[in-house]
Amino acid sequence: MSDPPHGPAPAPGGRLRRAVSELGGGLPRAYWWLWTGLLVNRVGGFIVAYLALYLTERRGLSPSETGLVVALYGAGAALAGPVAGVLTDRVGRRPTMLLSLVLGGSSAIALGLAERPETIAALVLTTGFVGEMYRPPVHAAVADVVPPEDRARAYGLLYWAVNLGFSLGFTLGGLLATVSWLALFVGDGLTTLAFAAIVWRRVPETRPAGPPAEHARAALAGALRPLADRVYAPFLALNFLVALVFFQFQLVLPLDMRAHGLGPAAYGALLSLNGVVIVLLQPAASRLLTRFDRSRVMAVAALLVGAGFGMHGLMHSAPAYALAIFVWTLGEIANHPVASALAADLSPAPLRGRYQGAFSLSWALAFFAAPALGGAVLSRHGAGAVWAGSFGLMLLVAAGQLRLGPARRRRVAEIAAGGR
Repeated sequence: MSDPPHGPAPAPGGRLRRAVSELGGGLPRAYWWLWTGLLVNRVGGFIVAYLALYLTERRGLSPSETGLVVALYGAGAALAGPVAGVLTDRVGRRPTMLLSLVLGGSSAIALGLAERPETIAALVLTTGFVGEMYRPPVHAAVADVVPPEDRARAYGLLYWAVNLGFSLGFTLGGLLATVSWLALFVGDGLTTLAFAAIVWRRVPETRPAGPPAEHARAALAGALRPLADRVYAPFLALNFLVALVFFQFQLVLPLDMRAHGLGPAAYGALLSLNGVVIVLLQPAASRLLTRFDRSRVMAVAALLVGAGFGMHGLMHSAPAYALAIFVWTLGEIANHPVASALAADLSPAPLRGRYQGAFSLSWALAFFAAPALGGAVLSRHGAGAVWAGSFGLMLLVAAGQLRLGPARRRRVAEIAAGGR
C-alpha cells in the first residue's frame, strides 16, 4: 500500500512529543524553575488543609475558637497581597520571593512547635502573612519573562502544577498526620524552604529596567494605586464576584449536600472530582484558550460557573452534584489562568507588583466574604436562594466581561506600544 499523499502518519511518540512541545515549548528557563518551585511548595502545602483538624484534635480548641484562629490565616493572606506588591516593585521580585519563602517556611515549623493558644494564633497570622507574600512576585516574574501571547498558557500550566501539588499533598498530609502532627508542619516548612533554595540558585531578578523617572514615579505610587485605575479596578471587581461564587463550595455546598443525605465522606469524594478534572484537562485547555480573546473567555467561564452552581439548586442526587461540579470546574479552568494572564496584560511594568498584589487581594477578600455571605443567605432564605443568586450574579459578570473587553484591549495595545 502506498503512503498517503501527505506522507506517513506520525508515530505515536512523535505526536506526543509534538503535543508536549506545543504545550510547554518556548517558555523560558526561569519560568520552569518557578513552575518547579510552586509544585514542590504545594506538594507540602499541608497547613491550610489540616489546620482546623490540628487545632481541635491536637490542641483541644473549640469549634468557635478554631474558626477564629483559622480566620487569622486569611487575614494575614489579605494583608500580604498589597504589601508584597509594593516590595515587588521597589525591592525586586527575587528578594520578595526569598523573604516570603524563608520566613514562611520558618514560621510554619515554629507553628508546629507552639503550644499556647495565643502563641499559635500569632503564628497563624504570621504564617498567613509572610507565607503568602510570594504570590505577587511570582506572578509578576512570570509576566516579566513570558511574552503576552504565551501568558495564558504559562499561567494555565502554573495553575495545573498548583492543583497537582495540592492533590498529592492532601494525600501525603493525611499520612503524615497519622504519624505525627509535628511532621505535618515540618514538612510544610521544608518544602517552602526548598522553593526558596530553587529561587536562590536558579531564578534571576526579572524586574524590567526602565527610565529613572518612570521608576521614581513607581516608587511613589501607593499600594492601592490599582484601585484607582479605571480599567483595572472593574476587572478586580468582576474577579471578586467570580471568586465570591466559586468559594461557596467551602460552606454552603457541604451543608446543602448534608441536607440531602450526603455526608462529609460523600462531599470529599465528590469535591475530589474538581482536582481530577483540572489535572486532566488544564494542560489541553491552556493551549486551546490562547486562541481567543481574554474577556470573551472569561465571559464564557462566568456562565459555566453560574450554570454549575445554579444546578445545585435543581438536582440533589450524588450523580447530579457530580455533574454540577464538573460544569463549574470547567468554568474554573477557563477563568483562573486567563484572569491571571489578563491581570499581567493590564499592568504597567513599573507597577506590576502592585497590580498583582491587588489581584491577590481580590481573591483573599472573596475567600473571607463568601462563607459569611453564603451562610447568611442560607440561614435566612435557604440554599436555593444561594444557588439562584450565584447564577444571576454570573450572568451579570459575563455581561460585564464583554462590556469591558474593548477598553481592556485598548489598554493592552497601549502598553505594548509603549514597550512595557
